[in-house]
Amino acid sequence: MNILGLARHGLNGFEQIAILGVLITAFISLLYAWLLRGKVLKKDKGTAKMQEVWNAIRIGADSYLNRQLKTILPVIGLLTIALFLSVYVVQPSTEAVEEFSNLSESSLKMVIAIGRTVAFILGASFSLIVGQLGMRMAIQANVRAASAARRGFNEALSIAYYAGTITGMLTDGLGLLGGTAIFIIFGKAAPDALIGFGFGGTLLALFMRVGGGIFTKAADVGADLVGKVEKDIPEDDPRNAAVIADLVGDNVGDCAGMAADIFESYEVTIVSALILGLSLMAVDPTHSLKWIVYPLIIRGIGVISSILGTFTVPIWEKFPIKFMRAHDAEEAMFRSYEVSSVNTVIWSFLVAILYAGDWRLAMLTSIGVGLAVAFNPLTSYFTSTKKPPVKEIVKSTDTGPATTILSGLSVGMESSVWALFVIVISFILGVILYSADGSLYVLYAVAMIGIGMLSHTGNNVAMDSYGPISDNANGIGEMAWHDMHDEETMKARQIMADLDAVGNTTKAITKGVAIASAVIAAVSLFASFITDVGRVQAGMGLPVMDSIRVSETKVFIGLLLGGALPWLFSSLSIRAVSRAAGQIVEEVRKQFKVKGIMEGTVKPDYARVVGISTRSAQQELIPLAVISIAMPLLVGLVLQVEALGGYLAGVILSGQLLAVFMSNAGGAWDNAKKSIEDETRDLKANTGKGSERHKAGVVGDTVGDPLKDTAGPALNPMIKVVNMVSLLAAPVIVRYTDLGVGGWVAVAVLLFGMIWGIRQSKKPIVEVP
Repeated sequence: MNILGLARHGLNGFEQIAILGVLITAFISLLYAWLLRGKVLKKDKGTAKMQEVWNAIRIGADSYLNRQLKTILPVIGLLTIALFLSVYVVQPSTEAVEEFSNLSESSLKMVIAIGRTVAFILGASFSLIVGQLGMRMAIQANVRAASAARRGFNEALSIAYYAGTITGMLTDGLGLLGGTAIFIIFGKAAPDALIGFGFGGTLLALFMRVGGGIFTKAADVGADLVGKVEKDIPEDDPRNAAVIADLVGDNVGDCAGMAADIFESYEVTIVSALILGLSLMAVDPTHSLKWIVYPLIIRGIGVISSILGTFTVPIWEKFPIKFMRAHDAEEAMFRSYEVSSVNTVIWSFLVAILYAGDWRLAMLTSIGVGLAVAFNPLTSYFTSTKKPPVKEIVKSTDTGPATTILSGLSVGMESSVWALFVIVISFILGVILYSADGSLYVLYAVAMIGIGMLSHTGNNVAMDSYGPISDNANGIGEMAWHDMHDEETMKARQIMADLDAVGNTTKAITKGVAIASAVIAAVSLFASFITDVGRVQAGMGLPVMDSIRVSETKVFIGLLLGGALPWLFSSLSIRAVSRAAGQIVEEVRKQFKVKGIMEGTVKPDYARVVGISTRSAQQELIPLAVISIAMPLLVGLVLQVEALGGYLAGVILSGQLLAVFMSNAGGAWDNAKKSIEDETRDLKANTGKGSERHKAGVVGDTVGDPLKDTAGPALNPMIKVVNMVSLLAAPVIVRYTDLGVGGWVAVAVLLFGMIWGIRQSKKPIVEVP
């Protein structure tokens, strides 16, 4: 048997059929996305007024993404050249030599260089496609969900969730297609190309996360401070000049950014699993390919599980068995996640026992699935309006903004600790299962936990994209129906408000899962880094590094520098939001002084505010990427490869704690504000919109916005960019321990890049007259 030429890689008949099945599953995922697209687009777009608001959002989002693409393309071009040339300064891996034994060394280097470069472009393109198509589908859905709310809850929920599922299935399908196709072509040499694939996806995710996060929160903060606090008008009031920019930001930040973010985590875990799987093949007496094939099979099973789970979401509200019915949208989504989880766990045990002959592999998958499931209630506890932490923040608004902020800070800090504990428990379980086999097996176990955790990426992305879709739908309804108070309209507005409130919780939950998956992926890459460095050192006859010695001074310095990077990165991104929000506040105030705007007879200039947010976001894209790439290279070149390992450890620990803290604190403040807005308005009793408690809640929310939607989420791709750059650079650093003149010139250039990036991020935004 020789399906797709897989026999040349040493795969047996079952393994060849399994890989073919995984490839077919990728296409099924893309087909499912296409079918859902047709289902959503068949729905009507509502009234002319609704379509007018929707069109303004669509144009603003399209123009932002087009400008972003022009900004980042030159960087992608330069890195493509650097990635191609990097292959020529190191020896090909042993696996590549074995896989292409008929080629000379120079020809082999050319094959790897082309493969890695094409994979880099493919990874970047897929990440871009997932983000851009996902965002455009979200925009198509938001007006349709708003229109459907006039007919009922279930139809509006179905449109919003299925549109989010399209993005999730694109993430699953393209990620699985790219990784599997590279394995089919390169076999045991796949990691040489997959590193490029992962790096391309990670870099694009960083750009989309940073840019989208700055755009959305600059507009949101500016709109809230003037509209809610100063003018006491509703959140999406059409008289507010920043309202369209705010709605555009939901799409470019939460849809495009999150989709690209989870896509690259999806790929990075496969890269690390295959690198570690190859290392296990070398020490496994049977030299079994199961260590490589099993992760790919689990990915395929996860996609099928996601399709089953996402399909069932609208069913739960009217489920025949009464006690199993969902009472709201959040419960319906959780039920669908449980369906996916059960299916994946059952099939993973069947594959692990019948194919791999090792039930522990299925346990690792189950631990990963359980980790993702655990983050749902954990994040919900700290951010849901129904739970004590948010109620505590609501209570603290009685005494003003200061206590509101203090209460939210404490909630965020505590949530970060428990999130870390959950991750640590999963690692301990992996150690228990494989500690008797050796440290390499334990490292592989961590990578497999990551594979299990991201097996339901389709569900995660669907839940996240649902949030901005329902938020936009609510905003479209607010702007189009603000002067309509008939019973049907008020019922539709309540449906959209209920779906929007659930969207805030699902966004917070998926942010928690995204951060945890980023940490798991980074730890997997960290393990791959140690393994890869050891292989290069062994090939050069050098002492093999099998651990990172923190007691070494250079390594400890690397650890400290790594721990500092997330704080610097967050500082610069929050400062960018603050500067842009300040300009937007001034612009909105100026427009409110125009006669007729406050009375509703003159339309505000929405485009000016969109322009301010766009310029601010573009200014930060390149500097923050330069800092993320330059700093690990500097540490590696100056302090050498073991110190670089310490640096990675510092980035992972500091980044995880900081990201969860910012994400959950911001989510808790946001829902505390919404809890007050749902109260009956009574200014004498200090309740509801416009009350002093509400103003304190808005202040807390505006402080939390750049934390939860800009700095916190942007740390996910930043952590993985740092790890991918280190993994790519490690063989070069090992080979050239003596820098020489050329090496020190490179150090000077990288140092200049770091300084330029920091100074550029602090430059004021050029104001448009």
